[in-house]
Amino acid sequence: MVEELILEHTRDVADFPEPGVQFKDLTPLFAAPEAFRSVVDDIGSRYRAAVDVVVGIEARGFILAAPVAMAMDLPFVPVRKAGKLPGPTLRQEYSLEYGTATIEVHSDSLAAGQRVLLLDDVLATGGTAAAAASLIERTGARVAAIEMLMELGFLGGRAKLAGYDVNAIVSV
Repeated sequence: MVEELILEHTRDVADFPEPGVQFKDLTPLFAAPEAFRSVVDDIGSRYRAAVDVVVGIEARGFILAAPVAMAMDLPFVPVRKAGKLPGPTLRQEYSLEYGTATIEVHSDSLAAGQRVLLLDDVLATGGTAAAAASLIERTGARVAAIEMLMELGFLGGRAKLAGYDVNAIVSV
């Protein structure tokens, strides 16, 4: 099962990026080609006819979203940290579990009415995903689904995504 593959290939890192945070590191999954391929195939099979474009959130969301987009033969659009995209962008500031941040998307990267699959690795407090969803909607596109590999349910991030179709393959 895909859930078991994710759990088997997740490493806990204590006190990262700051003391008291228990970081869920998915790089062991990305380093295991067969397991990673299974996850990509699972996500692609669930959304194949339901979306027009795949959006990934910097940085680990890129690692996941790009191969999912390729497997589905769909465009990939990055949502990046502020100042990393050339050209006109839309920008959104948000709060996360240990500070604040700003993300951007190219203002012309999505078209009105496009159905978007928004991907990232871990749903924690929900701030990043909510900010990315807001950016997507500001382009005129529609968030068809938000997909995460793992949800840290104890942080309540899903509440910030009320009204969206949110799926986490694994919840801890």
